[in-house]
This record gives sequence, C-alpha cells and structure tokens, in this order.
Amino acid sequence: MTDAQDSLDPLGPSDPLGPLDSRARQLQVETHGLDVIGDDERKGTPRTLFWPWFGANVSVLGLSYGAFVLGFGISFWQALVAGVVGIVFSFLLCGFVAVAGKRGSAPTMVLSRAAYGVRGNRLPSVISWMLTVGWETVLCALATMATATVFGRLGWGGGTGTQVIALIVVAGLTVVGGVMGFDLIMRLQTVITVVTGVLTVVYIALVADHIHWSTVSAVPAGSAQEFIGALVFMMTGFGLGWVNAAADYSRYLPRTSSSRGVIGWTTFGASVAPLLLLVFGLLLAGSSSTLNEAVAADPIGALTTILPTWFLVPFAVVAVLGLVGGAVLDIYSSGLALLSAGIRIPRYLAALVDGVLMIAGAVYIVFFADDFLGQFMGFLTTLGVPIAAWCGIMLADLLLRRRDYDEGDLYRPHGRYGDLALTPLLLTLAATALGWGLVTNSAASWLEWQGYLLDPLGLGGKSGSWAYANLGVLVALALGFLGTLALRRGRVREQEAREPSPAEVPAV
Repeated sequence: MTDAQDSLDPLGPSDPLGPLDSRARQLQVETHGLDVIGDDERKGTPRTLFWPWFGANVSVLGLSYGAFVLGFGISFWQALVAGVVGIVFSFLLCGFVAVAGKRGSAPTMVLSRAAYGVRGNRLPSVISWMLTVGWETVLCALATMATATVFGRLGWGGGTGTQVIALIVVAGLTVVGGVMGFDLIMRLQTVITVVTGVLTVVYIALVADHIHWSTVSAVPAGSAQEFIGALVFMMTGFGLGWVNAAADYSRYLPRTSSSRGVIGWTTFGASVAPLLLLVFGLLLAGSSSTLNEAVAADPIGALTTILPTWFLVPFAVVAVLGLVGGAVLDIYSSGLALLSAGIRIPRYLAALVDGVLMIAGAVYIVFFADDFLGQFMGFLTTLGVPIAAWCGIMLADLLLRRRDYDEGDLYRPHGRYGDLALTPLLLTLAATALGWGLVTNSAASWLEWQGYLLDPLGLGGKSGSWAYANLGVLVALALGFLGTLALRRGRVREQEAREPSPAEVPAV
C-alpha cells in the first residue's frame, strides 16, 4: 500500500482532501455528473481512499453479520473463515474496479461502457441503480429502527412518532450528503470514521463479558454446502454490494497514482472494520441464542439489549453515523448510475430522486414489513447474481486493456467502444439466468421461482443440500470473467489499435 506519491502530499497521508486550498474553500454542490474529472481537479493519494471506504463499512451492522452467518447452521470457525474470505475477496474486487477510476477519470458505470457500448451499458446501469437504491433504503431503515429502539429503552418514546422523527433526520443527512457530492462526502466520512471507530471500541469493551467461549465453541459444524452459502452471503453483503461504485471516488486521484496503492487502500479501508466487527459479532451471537434470534428482526436495535443504559445515546450516535456513512456513498453512486442509465438531469437532482425513493422504501420496511432478514437476504442474492456477472465482465475487460481509456469515446456511440456490444450483454443475461437457477430464498415468497436448475442439474432440488449454497453468484462471476477473456480479447486489441479520439468530451 506504499506509494511514492504519498510522500509528495504536503498534508501527509491522513488528509482526505489533498492541498490546503481544497480544505479551505467553501463547500458547494458538486457540479460533476458523468463527465470526466480534469487533471486540475484531481487531488489526494491512494491513501485518501481509506476514509470513504472505512467510513462506509464501520457500521455496527457488521456485528449483526455474526448472527446472520451463524444462521446458515455452521460453527464459529467455519463462520470465521467464510467471513474473512468473503469480506477480503469481495473488497479486493472493489480494489481492482477502483483502478479503472484513476485510469479513466469517470464514474464506474461510465467506464463500464468500454465493455458494453455506450447504450448497451444501460442494462447494467439500471441493475446498479437498483442495487444502490436498495442498499441505501436498507441502511436508512436500520438507522431509523435502531434509534427508535434506543429511545424506547430510555423511556423517551420509541413508537411511531419517534420512528418518523428518526427517519426524517437520517434521510435528511443522507440526502444532503448525496446532493452536495464528493467534497462533503470525503469530509463527512472522515468524521464518521473517527467517531464511530472510537465508540465502537467502547461498545465492544462494555459487552465483552457477555461472551461465553464454551457456548460458542459448542456450536456444531455445518456441511460444505452450508459453508459455501455463508461465504457467498458475506460476499454479496459486503464487496459485491460496492463493486458497481468502486471507481466513483478513485476517479478524483491523479493519473500517476499507484494502481497497487489504489487496490491496497481500497481493500484495506473497506475490510478492516467489518473483519473486526464480524469476529466480535460471531462471539456475541454464538454466546446467546436469544440475541441471535433478536438480530434477525432488528439487526441494530437488538444489540442494545446487552448495553448499560448510560451508553444507549452514544450507541445511537455510532449506529446512525455508521449507517449514514454507507447510505451517503450509496445515494451518491445511485445518482450517477441513474444518469448513466440514460436519465438526463443534473447529478444533484438524480441524487434527490433516489432520496425520495429511499424514504418511500424505508417507510415500508419500518412500518409495514414483517420479516426483515428474509427479504434482505433475498434482495442481496437476487441482485447479487447480475452484479456478479457484470463484475466478472468488467474485471476481465480491464485486465485485457493495456492502455488507459479513451475518455472521449466513452460518450460517443460511434467511437471505438461502440453503441451496443452484444457479447457482454448476452454473457450478462446468460450468467444471470444460470445464476438465478442456482439460488433460493424460502423466506421471501416473491423469490419462489428461483432455483429452477437445482433439480435438473442433480443438486437435490429446492429442498436439497445445495439449495442454500447460493452457487449462482459464484457461477455468474466466473462465467462473466472467463467468457469475456475468451471472447473479447480480439475486440479489445482492435479498440486499442485505433488513433486517439479528439480531446474534448461530448456534453452529457
């Protein structure tokens, strides 16, 4: 993660904004949308990527994943291995995608046009938009429920009125961050990183005496299929939920930034907090079946049941800030994905539209939905399949390229990247169809149609041992990656042999 450029930064590696003048200038609404970031606006070093990625993933929701993964019927050690591998590997994929940002200066779903074509890329852009809007909705709802639970324990309410106020506050913070854009997000994530990091350590110290190793170690081991299911769930719950936005922040780095530094700091910043939280979450959930079951209904609020009363307000702060940190990045990237899907409005209006949808979705989850965990897992696996297919195609396309992107042609339907690339689109559709046939989720009735290939392929059908292994995500990722390497090498070489396009980038 060392980088020669880091030593040139006058503020040192801890400054997320670069030169002093960028910190001194007044915050303004970011005017950039899908356009290329000019060299004069590029700033920071790969180390600055630590702040947004850590701040977005330091949420105490990471503790709840301990209960989620044990729910697959595996032991502590199996859950630990599945969690570590799933988290690190999936965020490593984000690191690779982030390299495209500094090589192409544009948002992730614009860089994806190099593989899919300018208009062909609208399909993955819509899928990306749905995933990021879904995630910001889930995080907003969780923050609302956690606040209401804390207030209820303190005797300050906790009913519908409290939930409404909490929703307004959480949604307000998220929407303002998304609308204002990059500079405010980078500053906000720095604050969130420090505050939530300190308070999370305090939380761990306060509840450490609730860990009973004898109970944890007695949890029986599960089958290989259950282990794989847990592993895939961790991948979709962490890195695969971010790959479609991974270049949105690295695009502001100077072109000379180290690619290894971009990969390393993205992976490290995103992984370190979830890894620590997962370990402690596994110990807590494995020590108490009551807590384990409560987390399924209220993933954040359930964690307050083992806290002393005096720490409930600080816990509410760390819970809300951690969840807002993730939601802010999601709403920023969902706005960019909406634009890349073909909607012609300013970026800040796109973020505002997504904010309205987020509030509507959060209202449904908080006030009407009965089973949070089942719907959440169904959402992750269903959209995780096409996103995994896109990720495989994007990574293979990036691996095949020897030159930086031709930025102008990313916006020209008649440029080197074309308008509609059939091979990647067909690969995405085929990988998605195959993947959906290999995943199931019995807790979400609207997904009962999935798993249609488990019986024909001799995997025991929808009630067999492979039903919940979620193989479809891994299959979609592999098919997208290997298919692109096999079928697109010649096309990429042809693209890179062309003369550079005119320097100016078309208006978007």
